Amino acid sequence: MARAANASVYSPELLARKYGSRPVQVLKRTLEILVALGSFALKLLLEQRNGTLDRNKRKRAAELRTIFTRLGPTFVKLGQGLSTRPDICPPEYLEELARLQDALPTFPDADAFSCIETELGVPLDSIFSSISPSPIAAASLGQVYKAQLKHSGQTVAVKVQRPGIEEAIGLDFYLIRGLGFLINKYVDIISSDVVALIDEFARRVYQELNYVQEGQNARKFKMLYADREDILVPDIFWNYTSGKVLTMDWVDGVKLNEQAAIESQGLKVLDLVNTGIQCSLRQLLEYGYFHADPHPGNLLATPEGKLAFLDFGMMSETPEEARSAIIGHVVHMVNRDYEAMARDYYALDFLSPDVDVTPIVPALRDFFDDALSYTVSELNFKTLVDGLGAVLYQYPFNVPAYYALILRSLTVLEGLALYADPNFKVLAASYPYFAKRLLTDPNPYLRDALIELLFKDGRFRWNRLENLLVQGRKDRDFTAKDALQPVLKLLLGPDGEELRTLVIKEAVRVTEAVALCTVVDTYNSVPPFMRTLMFNGNGGGPLAMSAAELESMIELRDQVFRIWGLLRSSENFDPALLQPILQVLQQRDARMLGGRVVGGITQRLAARLLQQVLRT
Repeated sequence: MARAANASVYSPELLARKYGSRPVQVLKRTLEILVALGSFALKLLLEQRNGTLDRNKRKRAAELRTIFTRLGPTFVKLGQGLSTRPDICPPEYLEELARLQDALPTFPDADAFSCIETELGVPLDSIFSSISPSPIAAASLGQVYKAQLKHSGQTVAVKVQRPGIEEAIGLDFYLIRGLGFLINKYVDIISSDVVALIDEFARRVYQELNYVQEGQNARKFKMLYADREDILVPDIFWNYTSGKVLTMDWVDGVKLNEQAAIESQGLKVLDLVNTGIQCSLRQLLEYGYFHADPHPGNLLATPEGKLAFLDFGMMSETPEEARSAIIGHVVHMVNRDYEAMARDYYALDFLSPDVDVTPIVPALRDFFDDALSYTVSELNFKTLVDGLGAVLYQYPFNVPAYYALILRSLTVLEGLALYADPNFKVLAASYPYFAKRLLTDPNPYLRDALIELLFKDGRFRWNRLENLLVQGRKDRDFTAKDALQPVLKLLLGPDGEELRTLVIKEAVRVTEAVALCTVVDTYNSVPPFMRTLMFNGNGGGPLAMSAAELESMIELRDQVFRIWGLLRSSENFDPALLQPILQVLQQRDARMLGGRVVGGITQRLAARLLQQVLRT
């Protein structure tokens, strides 16, 4: 921490003071950028006048990617950032900019070794018994060497910051921010606050320059997520880490996009991608602290079959309110409740409260009605993101940085899986997690979302509950106890009167179905000649009801029995798990609820009996 005490922090005011007094340096870099981007902008203007802008969109997007690579680290990072902003860039540009890689020329090894000695304050040979003569990997902000610690013999990765990087990106962000003010003032088609976006992005890049902060990020990530045996996060060697040098465990592994190399070790890419998706969902929706740059170079498959996360320079957080809102948004999507989906954008901080969502609803309906013609398990996440991005691009949305990074994270993982299996769907792999959270999380927002999913027009949708249980059981953390206890507490709570009324009606309906179907089953098991004697020649059987009504009751009874079977067959199910539930049922409100259910059943069966007598 002492070594990183002087690490730079992004400050627009300090940059303005620093470069405001260096007009020659500013002018030189400005001309370099203007020539590159100005020629690009001129082509766009000419194509707009000629009416060929849309036709050449893909070509221009590829050209912009090349320009950003040539302009250096800041613009490589900027391009990667824009690749997650569907509210700023059309889909063609999103795809091309997503291909930007930090594959820049290496800097001299002598400079790297000198930096290590300066930062750590000791000669190189007193720390390492050996170090690779050239970098193993290079990126926009630094490069990595493989070394062996002298005192322990452990193999480590040593990440060294590129010399002069802070000066280069500082000048670039000073200029880009000035451009942002001009865009905010004169460009109407971009609805977001460009200066705010630039400041947010610059802060993240400056955080990446502080390697002590990156080490702390890795430690926090390991504490939260490496409790799973299939996740690996390298340890940090703090004695050999500073603001510009980061030393961590060396991880032997293969990049996740190298399918042949992974399969040659007897591993399956899809298993690793599934591990990545489940870990990402925990990051995004459970703890809210997530890896914001999960490109293939930062995800390795180890020989033991673990998924290793690397490079913790860029992290982000999902606000607690947004975590629940995202799950609720999925429920609204499944229910095709587009008005509720539009209102979700307030909670997700996509829209300011004064924006009217009424015009947005038809656009959501047009897109999702087509997308949801498939089942959730058949939906392609990238198609969903592209379509939603088109909607965001047309309306005054301001996509928060955390949400854009979430989309990027899951899109990258789906892209990796599609190489191995063209039919892979990330939403199908994610749905068990959503189902488990809906069934087990006591969060009031998620409880309301579950009720909304299960009840419609005063009727309970048993097929939805059955589907949630089937999917939720696929998540290894799901247990029947977790699914039952919170529901009962909600049902018997002070605000549960409306739900109690619905549950009473449904309990009466189910009990009636079970009782009457038992009578029918008993009747059908009796020999034909005895049926005639017992019912005095009445061929209609013991109950006066239509075949359609009887079929409906049998279907309801069978569905309830299947759901009970799913709960009983859940992992770790034990009758003792029901003890807390019995304690809840002993409460006064629960006994009153039971009395109302019994009363309703008695009335229904009495009415059935009277109807039967009168018909006879």
